Amino acid sequence: MSSPVETARELAASLLAPAAADVDATGVLPRGLLDALADAGLYGVIGPADAGGLDADEATLAAVVEELAAGDLATAFVWLQHHGAVGWLAAAGSRPDLLADLCRGRVRAGIALQAATRPDAAPVTVRRDGGDLVLDGAVPWVTGWALVDLLLVAARDGDDVAFVLVDAVGRPTLTVVPQSLVAVQASGTVELRLSGHRVPADRLLGRTPLADVGAGDAAGLRINGSLSLGLVARCARLIGPSPLDDDLAAARTRLDAAGPEELPDARAGAAALAHRAAGALVVATGSGAVRAGSVAERTAREALFLLVFGSRPTIRASLLTRLGATG
Repeated sequence: MSSPVETARELAASLLAPAAADVDATGVLPRGLLDALADAGLYGVIGPADAGGLDADEATLAAVVEELAAGDLATAFVWLQHHGAVGWLAAAGSRPDLLADLCRGRVRAGIALQAATRPDAAPVTVRRDGGDLVLDGAVPWVTGWALVDLLLVAARDGDDVAFVLVDAVGRPTLTVVPQSLVAVQASGTVELRLSGHRVPADRLLGRTPLADVGAGDAAGLRINGSLSLGLVARCARLIGPSPLDDDLAAARTRLDAAGPEELPDARAGAAALAHRAAGALVVATGSGAVRAGSVAERTAREALFLLVFGSRPTIRASLLTRLGATG
């Protein structure tokens, strides 16, 4: 029986990579690509075994993310969001029926988490009104619209952050504005707007003090770094044996070993390496790299995207230093 990482590598090579150019050109992510991941059990990588998941550890999830991103970043990007909801629902210990559907990919989820804690914008808020929770606010970056069934929304409730499941269906009180992106346009990334949007109170999965959410944020940065590592792996495989192989291994080791204080710099290192690797692929490809739709051209745009995806002030500061913009 293949491991989840081997399964992801096989699917990335046989299905995702061959489809990637068309996904990028059309801006449409075929449901069949996500169905294939679900059929292979990859929607339940970290889900508990008694819910139909693979009960794998975070290191395995990181390796699966890397393999899928090497095949097609848009597919990996949409699929990755799902695991935030799986993790929260498993921790909550409620709705075992829904957790089983999530682990098997029968129900698919996205996340809308950062707007509850961003210091530069008004947070999404939640209040109770009778038997309902009422949500207000905007989330500028939500991925997977029209490809997911549920969103895990983080919302401020006084000094707490509440985590609420919301149906990913447009309503007068729930609207979206598509975001036009330089890469991964097929990811269905939108701005989500909530205006007095009601959901049943049993959709509340839990609450966490705001101070604890902020303190724990750095610890959750590891997995996103694997998207950058996947791009580096793609470049290294296309270029052939080179120093990129050792650089990739070193960046992976650094991310794996980093504690919460070190993770922002390790994440920055992975993104900077993806940017450099994409440049190397462009040079190695030659003039064909400037043709729209070439693998090198698409990879360069995706590396640009990953320089700012999931960023934090500490990551940005480290990247500016690495790229020579600050001392």
